[in-house]
Amino acid sequence: MRFRLVFAVLLSLAFFPVGHALDIAPLLGEHWYGLYLNGVKAGYARTAVEVTAEGNVSTIEDAVLKINMFGTKQEMRIYSERTYDPEGGLLTIESRILDPSLKTSEFKARVEGDALILVSTIGGKRSEKRLAKPNESLLDAVKHTQWILGKPEIGDVLNFSLFEPMYSKEISGVSRIADIKTRNLDGVETVVYKVKTSLDLMGIDSLSYVAEDGTTLEDVFGGILTMRLEPEKIAKDVDYSNDTIVSNAAMLRAPIKDPRGRESLLLNLHGPLTKSHMFNDERQFIVAHEDHFRFLGERVSMEGFSAAALPVSEEKVKRWLKATEFVQSDDPRIVEQARDIVGGERDSLAASALLCAWVHEKVKNAFSARLTNALEVLDSLEGDCTEH
Repeated sequence: MRFRLVFAVLLSLAFFPVGHALDIAPLLGEHWYGLYLNGVKAGYARTAVEVTAEGNVSTIEDAVLKINMFGTKQEMRIYSERTYDPEGGLLTIESRILDPSLKTSEFKARVEGDALILVSTIGGKRSEKRLAKPNESLLDAVKHTQWILGKPEIGDVLNFSLFEPMYSKEISGVSRIADIKTRNLDGVETVVYKVKTSLDLMGIDSLSYVAEDGTTLEDVFGGILTMRLEPEKIAKDVDYSNDTIVSNAAMLRAPIKDPRGRESLLLNLHGPLTKSHMFNDERQFIVAHEDHFRFLGERVSMEGFSAAALPVSEEKVKRWLKATEFVQSDDPRIVEQARDIVGGERDSLAASALLCAWVHEKVKNAFSARLTNALEVLDSLEGDCTEH
């Protein structure tokens, strides 16, 4: 269930305030949004813009996600605050994620000269990085509003970038005006711009509907997560009627025979799918037909494959083994456990099989919306696919 991390990133990229360039007055105040997963209400978010005592601009996003996973009710809270100087330069970023276990992952970044100091606390482990100062400014945060107020035309393009603390990197994006229509909103004829945005992170695409005054009415991410402008009372009206596991599962009419021994698998998928759900790579394909989608998965042949020897020296392999905030592969406890499992095995493919077998045997299945990490899993020895 990678959606936990993706959801947090999307929120940090989506809930930026609206206003015109550095004219602060139109920015001040708050907006409320309802959050929908596959069309079912699953949470809400509040955005606010304030001027600090020092005269800086502070943007706040506070979101709550309430989900039901196989009958277990869970809540996740995501908070983010960014501060810009009066000229629009980035000063600080603070982000916190409170998961259902009441554990908090925290990220704090501050600009110092030409550098960005990022302090991350995940699973009780604190790390500090010195990175290049990102290009992000307040103009990136209010990108769509400033653009729409300039009355762009269909086909016009806008480039932007925003720093994402969880990934320790600046994310680039491009927006394009896909359509312009006049709609009746609360009895008033309003020009609405349809904006298609692509992010270089995970290949995520989104659709935004922005009114001519720069107010974002709705954002749709990957055809799965929708954020809709609503009055506060309506936005906060959320129950646990949607079971995330069930609503995202493809239910089979009959068990798959010999799943581990098959060379390929062909499925005809029916349900609330759109072309935005399609994915294709060297081993799996989805093709849209008139009334269904066809999925084909094929086993990757290991013929001619030569496994790397341990310790790995090939650069193209080593880059996938580097430690991250959520997979602390350089932590002494994880290194010790891995060496105990692998023993004297030096074939990396065989070693991987030993590690997978240990996880399968030791880590208990437990569905959770937690945004966890490798060290926490080593302690708890439980979790769903993300923890495994």
